Amino acid sequence: MLCSAFQSLIRLKPNYTKAQVDICQKKPKPASLIFRSYQKMADTALIEKAKKIFENFLSKQGSRKTPERFSVIDELYLLPEDEHIDVEGLFLKMRNKGYTISRATIYNTLDLLVESGLAVKHQFKDKVALYEQALTYKHHDHHVCNQCRKIREFSDPKINEIKEIIGKEFQSGITSHSLVLYGDCQIENCQNLNAIEL
Repeated sequence: MLCSAFQSLIRLKPNYTKAQVDICQKKPKPASLIFRSYQKMADTALIEKAKKIFENFLSKQGSRKTPERFSVIDELYLLPEDEHIDVEGLFLKMRNKGYTISRATIYNTLDLLVESGLAVKHQFKDKVALYEQALTYKHHDHHVCNQCRKIREFSDPKINEIKEIIGKEFQSGITSHSLVLYGDCQIENCQNLNAIEL
């Protein structure tokens, strides 16, 4: 049985992984789950590069270089490249790993990571802010399911063609864009939708 606080979070934030649910249940994770959880994850060289960039950024800002701030980098960059996480999910993940860190520190550190170019912040419709790592970031757009809340990333060269056309039309050098498509789930027996209904 899930702890009651986590049950309510899963209903509100269905993007929590099975690994996070297992942690809350205090079950040992099967080897196959551990493998899936760590697929496509950052290597140590990437994490060290992010830490050096962040250290330089904090020095220029005159900000403190605390172990808690750097632990947020560790956890953010250990996520799969295409995973988005909110502050509460990161807080739970870190607490379950034994970190002593506050939500406020995570909020503040994520803001600094966005400012330093090491994280990307997304705000999808009625969802809380979600973050993803930025060093491996290639521009992409998002599809969000209205029912199961699954976020999928995609990239299409036709969108760049449209950007060029609009740029010429408005005599503007388009430097960036954000596209989020929202759709209704039509996947039969959708695992994400079933997790919401639990």
